[in-house]
Amino acid sequence: MSLISSKTAKGLCVCTSSLYGNAASRLSEVIPRDGTWAYGGYPDIDALFKQQYVELDKKKREPMLHQIQRLVYERVGYGPIFEYMWPSGIGPRVAEPALMLINPYPWSAPLEDVRLKEQ
Repeated sequence: MSLISSKTAKGLCVCTSSLYGNAASRLSEVIPRDGTWAYGGYPDIDALFKQQYVELDKKKREPMLHQIQRLVYERVGYGPIFEYMWPSGIGPRVAEPALMLINPYPWSAPLEDVRLKEQ
């Protein structure tokens, strides 16, 4: 079990949610207290989240989601960090980096075609 899933990581934690669905689906993992990746929470935000969860009217539900997002933005200290990493074979030991072999994919691919120089 990872530190994140066991909720034992303290301090800075980089988490991401790729849950399919709408804003409520994505918020459900990190915002309410009982969310999979949530650490703590706020009773009023939890109540608002439960209220929007059972609301079937989209026009009533949308402002609730905006209010949840606004409250989270106002109360939580966070900084979005994105580090997109793709393996790319580039450097003095690389004979064939395999860049753009799959057009227009600009990274090394397929990785089986990346070759090192003979030493």
